[in-house]
Amino acid sequence: MTFTVPFNRPYLTGHELDYVAQAIQNGDLSGDGPFTQQCCELLEERLGTQRVLLTPSCTAALEISMLLLELGEGDEVILPSFTFVSTANAVVLAGGIPVFVDVDPETLNLDSTQVEAAITDRTRAIIPVHYAGVGCEMDALMAIAEKHELVVVEDAAQALNSFYGDRALGTIGNLGTFSFHQTKNFSCGEGGALCINDETFVERAEVIREKGTNRSQFLKGHVDKYTWVDLGSSYLQGELAAAFLFGQLGSMDVITEMRQRCYETYKQQLTPLADGNLLQLPVIPAECQSNYHLFHILLPTQEKRDALLKHLNSQGIHAVFHYIPLHSSPAGIRLSGKAVSLPITESISKRLLRLPIYPNLEPELQQQVVDEITTFLGS
Repeated sequence: MTFTVPFNRPYLTGHELDYVAQAIQNGDLSGDGPFTQQCCELLEERLGTQRVLLTPSCTAALEISMLLLELGEGDEVILPSFTFVSTANAVVLAGGIPVFVDVDPETLNLDSTQVEAAITDRTRAIIPVHYAGVGCEMDALMAIAEKHELVVVEDAAQALNSFYGDRALGTIGNLGTFSFHQTKNFSCGEGGALCINDETFVERAEVIREKGTNRSQFLKGHVDKYTWVDLGSSYLQGELAAAFLFGQLGSMDVITEMRQRCYETYKQQLTPLADGNLLQLPVIPAECQSNYHLFHILLPTQEKRDALLKHLNSQGIHAVFHYIPLHSSPAGIRLSGKAVSLPITESISKRLLRLPIYPNLEPELQQQVVDEITTFLGS
């Protein structure tokens, strides 16, 4: 189906093709070429972190993170059920058990008040997921992690250029992961990054990313040859994608400002409907600075959400719902070992609707989205 207003439209800064052409001329198209290094250095400097490694996806970065924990049989990792399947898959592939916890009804992030009750003597880590580019309650989560000697891995797939206080999301926990998928604010089609904030993980992360070899040590001149030393896989981002990504990362603030304008327009125009209890608007806590990745609304019932979704799509507006709760999915029940009830997650999933948002969303098209929502809910 062709939509007049697409849900997402990849944004080009104007530098991407030039950098891709340079990469081709350089003749170095595999992983860790010049553009890969430039992307990593740019992110390290901007985020103020120890080490950044580009990966083929955020999924790959999450998998490296879980492999670094050396999970044993029965080891548990706490995460929200309201997240993409990659968050839980990484835990299971590394040999762990996902423990699903409910979310906060306003931010839709992991509810820090419920995390401690989920901790057992087998808990090894917590994975906060920063939904829509809005930070989780990181002070509370880090305090819980310190108390119980747990590792914190931030799933910041949606949250590059978002902040909690003055700290960039992805840099607060021991490890952080980012996505550069086509749907994300800064994209190279498919891509990701692992942010290593604890220097004790750096060397082994490089080994895991290089198929379990110490090739990175060889390239640094620390060993005279490289060999297989540990478990690993092929987790390098290709140079063409890195060149494209470098063109995006140089315009992070510009892209964020353009998205903010779209976000603020929706919020202003839809506030009368929220005041009339016809829908609920997203919340950004005072301590958080968002990158405005998503704009979602919550309808009073699933029936109302489904009807509005059908109406918008019929008018050429590509609105979409989001995650189906992992805890109630067939694999979620089987791999977590138990069925649980998470009422907020279950309710949110049934009532949430995401609206089109991208940097160059034309004002007249955005107004069309607002008008159709207003007319439908007001009728």
